[in-house]
Amino acid sequence: MGQHKVNSSKDNSIFMVTRSYKKIRKIFKKLKKSRGNIVHVVGAPGTGKSANIYHALEEMDLNIYEIESSLSNPHAHSQEVFCTLIKDLKNSLGVESKIGVYDKLSNFDAVLFADQFHDKHTIDSEKVGFSEWTRKVGFRCLIFYLICVKEYLKFYKNFQKMNIIFQTAWRIRIRGKKYDLFTDFGIFSRVILIILGKLFCVVEISYSNSETVNIVKSHLKDIEEEKMEECINKHGHRPRFILNDLKNK
Repeated sequence: MGQHKVNSSKDNSIFMVTRSYKKIRKIFKKLKKSRGNIVHVVGAPGTGKSANIYHALEEMDLNIYEIESSLSNPHAHSQEVFCTLIKDLKNSLGVESKIGVYDKLSNFDAVLFADQFHDKHTIDSEKVGFSEWTRKVGFRCLIFYLICVKEYLKFYKNFQKMNIIFQTAWRIRIRGKKYDLFTDFGIFSRVILIILGKLFCVVEISYSNSETVNIVKSHLKDIEEEKMEECINKHGHRPRFILNDLKNK
């Protein structure tokens, strides 16, 4: 994983305000006074979804419960993954039932599913992050989503008392390069986002060329313009990939 990857708010020592960030900040601001919101933060790999999420949470001073993965079996069945998640929450929150879990979570401004859940394997080599698990089991992971939908419908009134923020990605590897189903496949991705936006609140993290340049320069002040433009042409507006590439030149 690249050295510019942000896994928590303490990694956000350098941050540039962009149009996407202003949108996410506006949405997060409402979470203090409302409940029942489900927010999906989407963006292509390398655009800094985590950086934007953590910075906005800190600026809005939201009381957050961040979900972490303790899964150790990369080939676990979907039911096992769900049960492990609920067991972890019971232990962490000091309750004995799912109702107790949901009641406790409703006391927070929002529940966050971000890198500590999705990419835990990059933080703790003994754990399996959700993204690693989905990569291993493939389309069988769809059963997990169905379990979650069933749970949401069964405990709908409880979920309406809490806010949930998802760092949302569906990663696909093609010839060794990572793509995101929600952002990297043109019209198909646009259609998916429109459908997702009808059901939930969706914020897409993306940048203009000038914003990308400013983000890169905030990290590498003396970088040569020619090298930077070369990397932008190669990686698109994905600051983390550009920065990692420039660091290795």
